[in-house]
Amino acid sequence: MKHAVVLSLFALSCASAPRVDHPTLELTVPEQWTSASPDGAVGDHWWRDLGAAPLDTLIDQALAHNYDLKAAAARLASARAQARAADAPLWPGLSATGSGSRRKQNFVGFPIPGGEGRVLSTTSESYGVNLNLSWEVDLWGRLRAGAQAALADAQAARADYHGARLSLAAQTARAYFAAVEANRQVALSEATVENYRLSATQIQSRYRRGLRSSLDVRLGRSSLASAEATMQQRRQQRDIALRQLELLLGRYPNASVAVAIDLPDVTGPIPAGLPADLVARRPDLVAAERRLAAAERRLASAKRTLLPAISLTGTTGRSSNDLGDLLDGNFSVWSLLGNLSQPLFQRDRLRAGIDQAASAEDLALFAYAQSALRAYGEVEARLRAEAFLADQQQALTTAAAEASAARTLAEERYARGLSDLITLLESQRRAFDAESRLLSVKRQRLDARIDLYLALGGGFDASSLYQHAEVSP
Repeated sequence: MKHAVVLSLFALSCASAPRVDHPTLELTVPEQWTSASPDGAVGDHWWRDLGAAPLDTLIDQALAHNYDLKAAAARLASARAQARAADAPLWPGLSATGSGSRRKQNFVGFPIPGGEGRVLSTTSESYGVNLNLSWEVDLWGRLRAGAQAALADAQAARADYHGARLSLAAQTARAYFAAVEANRQVALSEATVENYRLSATQIQSRYRRGLRSSLDVRLGRSSLASAEATMQQRRQQRDIALRQLELLLGRYPNASVAVAIDLPDVTGPIPAGLPADLVARRPDLVAAERRLAAAERRLASAKRTLLPAISLTGTTGRSSNDLGDLLDGNFSVWSLLGNLSQPLFQRDRLRAGIDQAASAEDLALFAYAQSALRAYGEVEARLRAEAFLADQQQALTTAAAEASAARTLAEERYARGLSDLITLLESQRRAFDAESRLLSVKRQRLDARIDLYLALGGGFDASSLYQHAEVSP
């Protein structure tokens, strides 16, 4: 019967993770997003919807080799170890000790007959083996609450790790498209320089024939020099973009990574989701909820420090003057003690600890509420950005086409002497500026789609976060 009672107490002491209980916020959350009516899916490999095949390989490399992500994994391992350590006091502590001694005693004044002055002495040996047991009976659940808090912290660290993976994938995708755009901007600037160089050659030829003034020559040279400066700036931006991508991949940044020659178009449907689902999908919100649960359990543990503590200690073992007797004989000794302690003169200190834990719970609740509000705002803004950028790209596509046609016409008219140089240079500047802005807005649309997936917690499986913290990432 005693064994049954002890086993039931052990079962009572086992810690489990605090249940998921999303707090009710003082905030009216609509059933649907107000900025758009999304109809797509939030997938585990959301970057495939962006139409860039190299991203699969690059993101896999980043997830495997990025050192910031490895640091996040190390923090998760540390949190798991802390959870295991916090669970240990729930179980009895058992230790084994062994001892052995040998003693020699001289009897001065008792000479050995015929021993020619030698002193009588005796040698004795003693051996002992003990098992020591100590256990605090967690009747009030104080230790269990502390272990649950540590387990919730480990789950929060796991959510942080998943959030770091999601963020790294998004950073890699953004860096890749930035490098692709930078490469296209370099090609555009090189074409611009070549176009201005041809124009400058034409102007110089017409000047030598007396058809144009030196003002045209100087304006042509100025435009060419400005285009060359812009080209070097674009090359520098490409160099920075490539090195930034390589850093995310965990490579040496030598600007040698290969990227596509053009940006893909954003053609897929906008990923869907509901506001109420966001708190269960986004890693930062899952982590905030787990930290709130940990703070609540720490408050419960602090309150229970005011209650009596019951502990049991016991020891059993053998002792003998001979090692063989220790192994074969019956020299058992044992003791069992119970201890009941109640804090009397420390109640002010303990109550201060309770107040501190209560304040920590309030802070965790406010942090969770602010994180949720920020998350809703990010999704609404990203959904709205989709529409703004789509309209902007459409307008710039028209502007680039018209500017290119105007530049061609201006060059033809200038060559026939039907137009002045200012019109030619202005048409060239507008054409290349419109094309550059179109490239920029195409990348912004890709970035906005990436940010939307990130805001919706794309590629994140929240169901595993509420399992035991020992689950591998």
